[in-house]
Amino acid sequence: MGRIGVDLYPLQSGVPLADVETFGKFLGGSPSNVAVAAARLGRRTAVITRTGADAFGTYLRQALREFGVDDRWVTPVAGLPTPVTFCEIFPPDDFPLYFYRQPKAPDLVIHPDELDLEAVRAARVFWMTGTGLSEQPSRDATLTALTERARAGLTVFDLDWRPMFWTEEPRPYYEQALRRATVAVGNLDECEIATGVREPLAAARELLSYGVELAVVKQGPKGVLAVNSKGERAEVPPVPVEVVNGLGAGDGFGGALCHGLLAGWDLERIMRYANAAGAIVASRLACSAAMPYAHEVEAVLEGGRV
Repeated sequence: MGRIGVDLYPLQSGVPLADVETFGKFLGGSPSNVAVAAARLGRRTAVITRTGADAFGTYLRQALREFGVDDRWVTPVAGLPTPVTFCEIFPPDDFPLYFYRQPKAPDLVIHPDELDLEAVRAARVFWMTGTGLSEQPSRDATLTALTERARAGLTVFDLDWRPMFWTEEPRPYYEQALRRATVAVGNLDECEIATGVREPLAAARELLSYGVELAVVKQGPKGVLAVNSKGERAEVPPVPVEVVNGLGAGDGFGGALCHGLLAGWDLERIMRYANAAGAIVASRLACSAAMPYAHEVEAVLEGGRV
């Protein structure tokens, strides 16, 4: 549940946006990418979101279907344009984003009374993001969905901190969501926003203190740390990769995380698998279209690098 939009990525690497001549058009938006990533790994997925009632909205719904993602809960909003996002590509670690979500993004106009709460309750995994808490009515809709879940199954809070979307102090809303989630996932910046703590193990323990059963802290070049409420801990290094575009790696990681959790794998296996999926995405230009299939992830795990 959450963000969707059109990604317009330059087809030239290392070129400032002002000088780019050609772009590729892709489905974008973090939770939508996660749904694509899980679908590529053989899972049945759907997205709760909204687009503009325009040609880009039509494109996004069509793209979701082509990726095997159910779009029945993707509805148009009259009078608001579908968001567009540009990026610049300066490998290995500089990928500035430019969000065009004015006057308001349709994915923030999800109302609580429009939710299919039966479907929300029935899903084996429910994934939501910090962006969905940034404005009303999406905030109330997101918290309503979490309340209906009642911490059932796998209820994942992707901390997804985007400061440009917020005009209020985020932590009170992050805390409300954490108390309703069973899994929390974020990088060091996002964990610090949610908990006030930056040291990875301390941040994981703080996330667990809210009642989540699994805390996943992504540490970039230092790999990923996962700690669960049983006291189990896994810390795995990143997969070596020549980065083309690092923007979708976290979403590929997220889809693979869901896949591994549903499969019932042990913590270290899940983290290694998710790391490999994220590395594959980082080696490719797009986000959604870059999500790997299971055989590609297995090949990386066997070979040790992308």
